[in-house]
Amino acid sequence: MSNLSVQDKEKVKVSLSVNGRGVEGEAEPRKLLSDFIRDDLSLTGTHVGCEHGVCGSCTVLYNGKAVRSCLMFAVQANGAEIQTVEGLAEDGEQHPLQQSFTECHGLQCGFCTPGILMSSVEMLNSGEEPTRQEIKEMLSGHLCRCTGYTGIIEAIEKVCKPNECKEGEN
Repeated sequence: MSNLSVQDKEKVKVSLSVNGRGVEGEAEPRKLLSDFIRDDLSLTGTHVGCEHGVCGSCTVLYNGKAVRSCLMFAVQANGAEIQTVEGLAEDGEQHPLQQSFTECHGLQCGFCTPGILMSSVEMLNSGEEPTRQEIKEMLSGHLCRCTGYTGIIEAIEKVCKPNECKEGEN
C-alpha cells in the first residue's frame, strides 16, 4: 500500500452550517460535498446525477451562491454556510418557489427539481427581477428530461415577478 493510499483514507474534521444548523463530521479528503450531505448528514434531497457538474441536480447554496456539490470536496466547505433543498421550508411551510412549482406544473419526476430550486433561490435572493431570457440562461445549467421547462420557467417567473402562470407561453 502506497503512502498516498494511506493518506487518502485519513479523515479530516469538517465543521459547517447546513440549513442554519451547525454540523461537524469527518470526511476523507476526497469525499465529495454531495456525498457528505447525503451520506453523512442524511439530507437526501440533494440529488446526484451525472457526477460531472453537468446536470445540476446536486446544486446547493454555498455561502449564498449556487454550486455543484459533486464538484467540491467536503473539506473545501469547512467553515461555509450550505443550504440544501431541505432548508427552503420554514416552520413547516413550503418556500414560495416550491409552492409555485406545484401550481405551475413545474415538476414531474422531481429528480432535477432540488437543483433548479436552489439556483432559482440564488436568482431570487439577488433582488433583481429576471427576464424570461435570464431564467432560461440559468436553467441552461440544469437538465430536465420530463417537463420541457415551460412549467419550470412559469413557476420561477411567478415568484420572481408579480404575475400568474401562463399556460402554453414560451
